[in-house]
Amino acid sequence: MASITSPFLIPSKTKTKTCYSRHRHLTITASSRPLRAAVIGGGPAGASAAISLANANITTFLFERNPAGSKPCGGAIPLCMMEEFSLPPSLIDRHVSKFLLLSPSNLPSLFSRHLSAESHYIPMLRREVLDSFLRERAKEKGAVVVPGLVTGIKVPGSDKEPYVIRYTSEGSIQTIEADVIVGADGANSRVAREIGAGEYATAIAFQERIRLPPSAMSYYTDLAEMYLGSDVSPDFYAWVFPKCDHVAVGTGTVSSKTSIKSLQASLHARAGSKLAGGTVIRVEAHPIPEHPRPRRVVGRVALVGDAAGYVTKCSGEGIYFAAKSGRLCGEAIGRLWREEGKVTEAGLKREYLKKWDDEYLGMFRFLDILHKVFYMDDAGKEALTEMCADAYVQKRTFECYLNKKMTVGPPWEEMKLAWRTVGSMMRNRLLGKEVEKLRKLEGSYPSII
Repeated sequence: MASITSPFLIPSKTKTKTCYSRHRHLTITASSRPLRAAVIGGGPAGASAAISLANANITTFLFERNPAGSKPCGGAIPLCMMEEFSLPPSLIDRHVSKFLLLSPSNLPSLFSRHLSAESHYIPMLRREVLDSFLRERAKEKGAVVVPGLVTGIKVPGSDKEPYVIRYTSEGSIQTIEADVIVGADGANSRVAREIGAGEYATAIAFQERIRLPPSAMSYYTDLAEMYLGSDVSPDFYAWVFPKCDHVAVGTGTVSSKTSIKSLQASLHARAGSKLAGGTVIRVEAHPIPEHPRPRRVVGRVALVGDAAGYVTKCSGEGIYFAAKSGRLCGEAIGRLWREEGKVTEAGLKREYLKKWDDEYLGMFRFLDILHKVFYMDDAGKEALTEMCADAYVQKRTFECYLNKKMTVGPPWEEMKLAWRTVGSMMRNRLLGKEVEKLRKLEGSYPSII
């Protein structure tokens, strides 16, 4: 095999002999030579794609610009991901069995009746630990991990030509050719720009990692907190999630990106004495997508994870969907190469995009509707907090979240839930006005401690 620091040598036949020449563009078939795939981005999406590609005996190169870094992330994953992706228990920092939701007026709702420390918990982990584990697994399967920053992609003029990827590694500019590309390089995806995937809105996530004194950290042993309110996020939420020896304290917003630090300061005020005595050990910020991109497959390039826009509204969840989309995409490429002898745009749309949309598009649309109903103002967030105290709401929520399955409950229960939702919205539209008056008068929130 040619070095990854040089263009590949592609075999071509003449009348008299077989020779090798650089950049000779032939129709690639399964019988001529191995398929070459480049995966740009080494997070859960890219690493999972690389694992599937390597499992399919496809020559795979996984590019990661910052192997030691990590994206600001709450780090919660659904329990089903542990088994589905064969993740070892050692990756988990905390088994969260208590989830506290705090309304704009700081009224608490314990949103965890159907959680337990033994069997129905929320695994909390650090992204750098998960990402490193998945990249190492890809490497063990046969993928070549390339520590480098992709700076450009030359798009071929026909389906008979390879893509030429330019990247920097150890201070030098290098190139490599690939027949198919998986773009897993985040919300600001260069791959998406290079192929004209279209613009989309992004939010900003800002997070501090705070190491607390042991007595304060014990409060968060198995507890996570989610804060609602325009003071901490006008259109999303803020969080305090426990890790191995610290808590992740962060917020996200679309409409107030320039005010992110003041929103974070409000979160500290809301959390109050629970964060007292803590030391900030890391500050992180990163864009996150608000919706899927207009185009997720162009030519022989497919986008996955944040690059494709796979982050849900309401929950802001992206880790599972990143890993799942990477796996589905890698499997689709392997299946196309094995069964059809070629990878095409039509094939990727059929085997990857359609399968993804059939399974998850309904869930994304449902959560988008919930976001528009409950997150647009503080009255809606008060109503959401009230609804989350309902036992049936909690049961249905965790059935869907922990197992990543959209299910329909008994019709009578669903009808009762609809009426309770309407009642809660009506009450809290009035409550919201009163809360706003109290804020102006008092300038503070009631404490829950």
